[in-house]
Amino acid sequence: MLSMHHDSRLLIIAVSACFGTLLISHYAFAQGSFPTRPVRMVNPYTPGGSVDLVCRAVAGGLSEAWKEQVIVDNRPGAGTQIGTEIIVRAEPDGYSVLCTSSAIAIIPSMYRNMRFDPTADLKPIILATSSPSLLVVHPGLPVKTVKELISLAKSQPGQIAAASSGVGSTTHLKLELFKTMTQIDLLHVPYKGGGPAITDLIGGQVKVHFNTPGTLLAHIASGRLRALAITSAQRADFAPDIPTIAEAGISGFEASIWYGFYGPKTLSDNVAQQWNSAVNRYLKSTQAQDYFRRVYMITAGGTSASFANFHKTETARWGAIVKAAGVKPQ
Repeated sequence: MLSMHHDSRLLIIAVSACFGTLLISHYAFAQGSFPTRPVRMVNPYTPGGSVDLVCRAVAGGLSEAWKEQVIVDNRPGAGTQIGTEIIVRAEPDGYSVLCTSSAIAIIPSMYRNMRFDPTADLKPIILATSSPSLLVVHPGLPVKTVKELISLAKSQPGQIAAASSGVGSTTHLKLELFKTMTQIDLLHVPYKGGGPAITDLIGGQVKVHFNTPGTLLAHIASGRLRALAITSAQRADFAPDIPTIAEAGISGFEASIWYGFYGPKTLSDNVAQQWNSAVNRYLKSTQAQDYFRRVYMITAGGTSASFANFHKTETARWGAIVKAAGVKPQ
């Protein structure tokens, strides 16, 4: 009888211990031991572009921090809609996220009948980096400042040709923003890509262009192009002598390409926070700071809530610019 009572007590203790272990492991899981397997980062662009630079750098940093592989999966097409929709429809467990550019705030106003709404169907995780553009002119154009360009354009409305890398491209929309905020009329000449636009700009067939520092700085250094301004809110470390457009008196002008991370809409706050914390830590590292400086990008970071507000503001802003420019949705 004593033996049976003793055995029962041992059984109760064993069950209690087991239940306690289950509670602890459940609590640990709830607190989020994430990730426990490889993670997929979908890039809705082809390999080798500026978005890829961001995705692969962050993927490398997180793989090191998490001790789990973060794989970049390039899924280009339909103006980034194919790759973006993969994340809209993905399991909301944090193992599939979107790494994309500010195009995500532009596509709602550029495409009819989209199968998803980026603002309603995605969860912003973190704003990672931004890349300002440079406003350059052909050296034959008799202007050395933004104010001089505005003055010349006002005296020759619709006569100064300004190149873009295509209708609805970021280079086009920055041009339209500039025209709207300065109240000037430049003749928009769209090209099929930035390469042909820059070739004709150097050749003098067009006179004005916005593009990334990486594509323009060598031409500026050689004297084939003249830089008037940078589109960021502050001057950049890599080009401290180039003033901002805001400094030229166009108050509030800021138009950088930005890069961020999103999850499916129902991704838990807990997992989104772990992503946010990990990317923030990486962006603050010396390794990240050095790398992004070399590719002419400025690190951002911050909270998921601030990025969500920024995303909404940018979507509204670019929607208004597309409408004002009379760009027809495809």
